Amino acid sequence: MKVCVLLSGGMDSVSVFYDALRSHDVAACLSFDYGSKHNAREIPFAKWHSEKNGILHHTVSLDFMGRLFKSNLLVSGGEIPDGHYAEASMQQTVVPFRNGIMLAVATGYAESIDAGGVVIAAHAGDHAIYPDCRESFMRAMGEAMGEGTYAKIELLRPFIALSKVEIASRGAALGVDFAQTWSCYKGGEIHCGVCGTCVERREAFLLAGLADPTVYEQSPALPSLS
Repeated sequence: MKVCVLLSGGMDSVSVFYDALRSHDVAACLSFDYGSKHNAREIPFAKWHSEKNGILHHTVSLDFMGRLFKSNLLVSGGEIPDGHYAEASMQQTVVPFRNGIMLAVATGYAESIDAGGVVIAAHAGDHAIYPDCRESFMRAMGEAMGEGTYAKIELLRPFIALSKVEIASRGAALGVDFAQTWSCYKGGEIHCGVCGTCVERREAFLLAGLADPTVYEQSPALPSLS
């Protein structure tokens, strides 16, 4: 199937991109600049992986989200919480209906280039915190995408039942260079090592038995393992 891939530049989306290269005809990758603290750090990695594989890459500006929406993930928001990814404090990083908006844009683009599907890397680890990553949402959004297009665009979510550890293992098997990915929500020069996404990244490599190529500012004991 001819598809476009939502590619943020993080571990999950880069892994699903390489997975899609094996399974589909990837026509293009879309990144979204929506005003997050880490957009400037992760989008260059999305572009790097796309160009390395000869795939067209677009960065779509959604600057209205940074101006109008409330979330600590945004430059306009408060501090990014430290701690484990599954903690309730991570709800502060929810950007309202982010995936819905991105998928709507991607659906219109997919139909415009005669693609049949949109690939997203939503996974099991996101479900507790992000409502628009849950399978119930993805199923409903997929139905809307099909009903709202002549091409009956499909929503492909191959990682929806996988944990972060399983995604790390899958990415490694696909040859993903994880050094060329970004996770830290704080968006500094290097990964902080203590915010929820950094903790999740460190934990995933450790539990998957993989060498972690990431440079962190701090590497204290992992909250879930201490």
